[in-house]
Amino acid sequence: MRVTVLAGVGLAAVVAAFVATGPAASQVGAGSAERCERFAAEVARLDNVSEASATFEEAGMMPGQFGQPGMMLPAHCKVSGVIDRRRGVGGVEYGIGFELRLPAEWNGRFLLQGGGGLNGSVNPAVGPVAAARTPALARGFAVASHDSGHKGPVFDDSFYADQRAALDFAEAAVPQVTHVTRELTAMFFGREPHHSYMTGCSTGGREGMLASQRYPELFDGIVIGAPAMRPGHSNLAMEQAQVLLNATLPAGAEGPAGFTPAELLLVESELVRQCDARDGAADGIIANVEACRAFDPTVLQCEAGESESCIAPDRVEAMQRGMASPELADDTDTYVSYPWDTGITYAGPGLPGFLPRGQGGPLGPPTTARDIDIDARMHEVRWDAVGRLTDTAFWTNLSTYLGRGSKLMFFHGVSDPWFSAFDTWDYYQRARAANGAEAWDDAARFYMVPGMMHCSGGNAFSNFDLLGPMVDWVEGGAAPGAVTASRANSDAQMPLCPHPSYAHYTGGGEGLAGSYECRMPQES
Repeated sequence: MRVTVLAGVGLAAVVAAFVATGPAASQVGAGSAERCERFAAEVARLDNVSEASATFEEAGMMPGQFGQPGMMLPAHCKVSGVIDRRRGVGGVEYGIGFELRLPAEWNGRFLLQGGGGLNGSVNPAVGPVAAARTPALARGFAVASHDSGHKGPVFDDSFYADQRAALDFAEAAVPQVTHVTRELTAMFFGREPHHSYMTGCSTGGREGMLASQRYPELFDGIVIGAPAMRPGHSNLAMEQAQVLLNATLPAGAEGPAGFTPAELLLVESELVRQCDARDGAADGIIANVEACRAFDPTVLQCEAGESESCIAPDRVEAMQRGMASPELADDTDTYVSYPWDTGITYAGPGLPGFLPRGQGGPLGPPTTARDIDIDARMHEVRWDAVGRLTDTAFWTNLSTYLGRGSKLMFFHGVSDPWFSAFDTWDYYQRARAANGAEAWDDAARFYMVPGMMHCSGGNAFSNFDLLGPMVDWVEGGAAPGAVTASRANSDAQMPLCPHPSYAHYTGGGEGLAGSYECRMPQES
């Protein structure tokens, strides 16, 4: 059933009218289809919402995406619309498209789902991030998602030409959508959500950071994954890695250069040799992330007369420098280093590992340049107006957010080729210093996910639930410790430990979470 109607009066009046005649909390699961139909007309009367519609969806399986398993969803009312529809620069239609899914059996909680890339489309509002195999909607959350104010392919930045669209993407869409969809949730159920949460990865993680920094009253708990908190800096680091390898090509050879499959295999084998067993188990998972900072790739370089089972010295140097931060002329770092982890050699499908293979990625074909002016490029990054607003790496004063008792949980794949996990860890440490260790430790946790690529994938235990522990922490005061993680397509388990501690194998089945304990790096 689908009902589409048009706009009308103010939000407060509609809330009052609907609550006065709406269902009691005890009747949440009753007559859901009819209520959904009636609700569409009420949504359409909001003075800033157009193209309102509502569809009742029976319980069923939603197909998985990007190799992930499908998700079982409950019966729910799917509401959609556009906030502040308008015509902008060049006659393009803009407005913040949103979706809100309201479960027939509501648990009283609201969740905003973060986006990805440059957004541009409304993803299904089910709340899958860091929720293992049970998304937020299936747990009874009301879940909202949005396109951040424009339509287009995920990396199309043409909307930057419109001031309001650029501002909506940078920050304004998050509070706007939250306020509207949270009020709609109250209208539908006849009462306000008792707690509000947010989860997201990549751009969604960046949106979670900006919410805690710029709109600290919005959420009680935010789960932040692999945040795109300063992509200008990380993009420059990736570009430099390619340029450094290109410079090893003979004069006249066409680029771009790439590490060969044989070279990548050598690197991975040496990573395993030097780092794997430091977590107590030679299992291909480098859980002791901090200990692997000492990885030495120079043992792989060819000696005089060697040409097989080794890598040319100039290519080893390019790898070392590429994994480190690009430096300005005064030796100042512009970013952070990337972790040494097995996923840096990953060759696909999907986003490749960090070490260049001479192939394109989501941002386009690789550069063939053999030199790069880091100072000039950093000047461009610093004067990128949209970047100055989207970057969330610098604001660390979270006194209002923490003062409300709100919590933060960060996670990051150690093999993420796009945004270094060490950059998120660096922010975490700076925020701890800025807010005080006691206040921060009472409100924040960070989880490294060894082997995981950008938000998912890789040779990793990448299926884990942080949403449940977040709710327990916010509403019950139970501070999270180790979190059990499993393989995406198997039942093998190991714990994720609050960084810098790691899962150390103590004996027993390697696929059992109980066979590990959290230890600090110096204890191994």
